[in-house]
Amino acid sequence: MKGRHMTRWRDPAKDPRQEKKTDLITGEGYARMQGIHDHLRRVRRPELSQKVAEAAAQGDRSENADYTYNKKELNRTIARIAYLAKRLDALTVVDRLPDDQTRVRFGAWVTIEDDEGEELTVRIVGPDETDNRKHWISIDAPLARALLGKALDDDIVVAAPGGETHYIVTNIAYRAASPSA
Repeated sequence: MKGRHMTRWRDPAKDPRQEKKTDLITGEGYARMQGIHDHLRRVRRPELSQKVAEAAAQGDRSENADYTYNKKELNRTIARIAYLAKRLDALTVVDRLPDDQTRVRFGAWVTIEDDEGEELTVRIVGPDETDNRKHWISIDAPLARALLGKALDDDIVVAAPGGETHYIVTNIAYRAASPSA
């Protein structure tokens, strides 16, 4: 977790502004979340606890920036650990391929083509494992919702801020994810 800055985090279950997430996740996504949870619990939390204790030993806590900063980071980390533990318990791991691989289902890599001939390949994953760089989109996203159940050469229409966008499904694939995918 070095180099990562934790931003303000809110528990989606307690935040009415958050929509309900689908509780599906791929096997590799679950393993990644479990790894983050374990790292925070086994490494980051004890590290921050030690820093808080060292800063507290320096005396007046009200004017001790190290104490204040590390205490806030510790509290954020504890909240994140609790959220991840709760979320991991709620998730359903989808670890098998669908019976009908000719249709778009959870975990599929789908290549679509727009009206200008531009192609885009996306993977439909759970909301906890989306990654814009990899083009992994949440099953809850409008594009994924439009794709679910579609077959090769099916047309789809997705509502976008600039109007409707039309696509055609040009490829559907199911495979194990590689670390560079």
